[in-house]
Amino acid sequence: MKKIPLRMCTGCGEMKPKKELVRVVRSKEGEISLDLTGRKAGRGAYVCPNLECLKKARKTRKIERSLDVKIPDELYDAMEKEMEGNV
Repeated sequence: MKKIPLRMCTGCGEMKPKKELVRVVRSKEGEISLDLTGRKAGRGAYVCPNLECLKKARKTRKIERSLDVKIPDELYDAMEKEMEGNV
């Protein structure tokens, strides 16, 4: 039986299989983006693919603490739009 990697959602705090979550990545250049494939290089934080978890993580600034970088509001808005389009 193959082991399924679990990751914690930064919004709700639930442990879920890695493939069920969306990864937010900070590249070496400091660029923040959504990684829907889970393959981009860089430091990552995970969030459930629903807007409620993203809004909760935004409010508590948990993604910023995980990635150790300040995320502007425009980037959060862009992530919400991108997540709406893919869900």
